[in-house]
Amino acid sequence: MTHSEGALSGLRVLDLTRVLAGPFCTMMMADMGAEVIKIEEAGKGDDTRQMGPFQNGESAYYMNLNRNKKGVTLNLKHPRGKELFLGLVRRADIVVENYRPGTMEKLGLGYEDLRAVNPRIIYAAISGFGHTGRYRMRPGYDIISQAMSGLMSTTGWPGGEPTRTGTAMGDVLGGLSAAIGILAAVHSRGRTGLGQKVDVALVDSCVASLEIINMIYLVEGRVPARIGNRYESTYPYDSFRAKDGSLVIGTANDKLWRSLCSAMERPDLAEDPRFLTVKDRVAHHAELKPLIEEWTTTLTVDEVYAKVDGAGVPCAPILSIDQVVADPHIAGDREMFVPVSHPKAGETVITGSHIKLSDTPSTIRTPSPALGEHNASVLGELLGLSDAELAALADDGAI
Repeated sequence: MTHSEGALSGLRVLDLTRVLAGPFCTMMMADMGAEVIKIEEAGKGDDTRQMGPFQNGESAYYMNLNRNKKGVTLNLKHPRGKELFLGLVRRADIVVENYRPGTMEKLGLGYEDLRAVNPRIIYAAISGFGHTGRYRMRPGYDIISQAMSGLMSTTGWPGGEPTRTGTAMGDVLGGLSAAIGILAAVHSRGRTGLGQKVDVALVDSCVASLEIINMIYLVEGRVPARIGNRYESTYPYDSFRAKDGSLVIGTANDKLWRSLCSAMERPDLAEDPRFLTVKDRVAHHAELKPLIEEWTTTLTVDEVYAKVDGAGVPCAPILSIDQVVADPHIAGDREMFVPVSHPKAGETVITGSHIKLSDTPSTIRTPSPALGEHNASVLGELLGLSDAELAALADDGAI
């Protein structure tokens, strides 16, 4: 039995974020039922409104990250705009921002200012390097976080250049981390009655994601290098060429290794002293990969998959995005691509929610808002402003 309301119904979020890390965080919360009020600068809006790809003049980048949100414009530098924002803070649970540290404080809208107005407010700040520490004032973008965390230094092929991951992984990890921190603060507030500040740095989020990479250096004193698709701690756990493409095989332990040898009809490899244990195979990975590819390159990706999967060994084709979008499990069963009707863009498809809740499923209910689309409904209803007052505020540059 499912409920019509989302898991986060009843939470009101003021979203001051732009581009990716912050909007990704608030998108997840909106999908799970929170009322997310996206506050943008009048006349300009979120930078992603100007970023492609476009459909009928509307940014698909913006549409994907800002579905389910209400759109309001406020000028936080205008005395009346600031006053309206504080009025919303009194009626909100959470504020999320991703300005450079100190920006909100200069406006008189930092955490301490907002806490004085509403002690229950949870204030989440996403920045490049965090709100404490000597680097806090450095500007931070995704590529900065990938560079400074060590992620780029370990991504790519031996002898190649350090490589950024194909997507903005630092931003995505920062958005995920902020959402987790916010929900932890919501739980804590249920016990204490008080909000708190959630301080998330993109660099910290990437550093945390490196897990075993960090531990190799901390334990062994060895600086991990770029090793392509191979995994540091077990083998064969890598990509392999087939006749018509490539696939990955994840042989994480000795039992799976023996199963792979059976699938390859190479029982001799299972008994080879170079490859007996995980440690042996890691040490001799350079000798083992070509032996496996002697077999995989005689078969198509589908044929290798059928044999390896049939032996109970984890493996997968390396899919291109068109194949992912057409995949019956990912796109169909798991609903990771969802059709949406947008008043200007028309019929479009956006990425679905990756968090599946059994009783209160995440849903995409409304398209991304036009700039200031909900000024009347949000500011009018929550703050009691009339149409005439809203028009005067717009003329004065406050909204």
